[in-house]
Amino acid sequence: MRKTKRKSSKRTLPRILTALFVIGAIAVYFLFFSAMSRDGEKKYIVIDENDNIDSVYSKVKPLATKTSYWVFRQMAAYSNYKDHICTGRYAIGTAGVLRTFRHISHGQQSPADLTIKSVRTLRDLTNNIGDQLMLSRIELLNRLSSKEECAKYGYTPETIIAMFVPNTYEVYWDISIDKFLEKMDKESKKFWTFERRQKAKEDKLSPVEVMTLASIVDEETDNEKEMPLIAGMYINRLHIDMPLQADPTVKFATKNFEAHRIYHKWLDYDSPYNTYKYHGLPPGPIRIPSIAAIDAVLNYVHHDYIYMCAKEDFSGTHNFAKTYEEHQENAAKYAKALNERGIK
Repeated sequence: MRKTKRKSSKRTLPRILTALFVIGAIAVYFLFFSAMSRDGEKKYIVIDENDNIDSVYSKVKPLATKTSYWVFRQMAAYSNYKDHICTGRYAIGTAGVLRTFRHISHGQQSPADLTIKSVRTLRDLTNNIGDQLMLSRIELLNRLSSKEECAKYGYTPETIIAMFVPNTYEVYWDISIDKFLEKMDKESKKFWTFERRQKAKEDKLSPVEVMTLASIVDEETDNEKEMPLIAGMYINRLHIDMPLQADPTVKFATKNFEAHRIYHKWLDYDSPYNTYKYHGLPPGPIRIPSIAAIDAVLNYVHHDYIYMCAKEDFSGTHNFAKTYEEHQENAAKYAKALNERGIK
């Protein structure tokens, strides 16, 4: 019997050790490697230069499970994280707290999707970017308004907006202004493929001039099918040295962006953007044009129209004309429709 007890005890000890090891492994996995996200979905926190350890905790806590949040705090305390907080955008998701903390503490951030919108002014642009990234809107606006800064990329303060092509780009949330501008310059060059440059060259236009004309087309209509027709009309005017007489440029010059009518007193407004007063294209784009408008200029419809007027049905499309007499008839119909609706 004694021998049997010894054999039994010898068999029991390894089982106990194995069980303890398994329990320990499960505990370690649960504490350090199970999903940190409370609801299993990937969400993000952003840490800026004004954050401290307490504000970081307050951003992590709502997204993390109770256990992972507790472990996160212990790791932060043990590693003295409070003295080397890294700015950036970080994911709290299916990764465990060990990996997540390593990313946060070493500045290994998740890229952000930056969407450049088709906005009108440099201030609108910098506000749009400032809403999405950590960089200073005021500093970015000052840089884009600087002749010296714009010259680095081959632009002027009037044309620098042509460097921005509306799209979604992957960048780091805490990207510096220098890196950001380099990125936008690189993306612009990528957009202007050999084919696009050749088409512009055939029409005796530079990429900036294409962007400028496209910005006018974009302001004239939201109808992408009509854009090549409008582009063709303006190019016809350029070819015969006729003033563009583009209403959107008058709105831009006078800052009456939402106007439904163009009043005669505005036509004499002294601004290089007033294409009723000055021949040729304005000094630069009057907004960031859509890609559809850019390609409409590059692939404009060849026709004989040199006039157009918004249709009286307010469909957003236009009546085109070859003669001034036809144009006057179209303009009268549109003016009547405005009056009937009480639109000033």
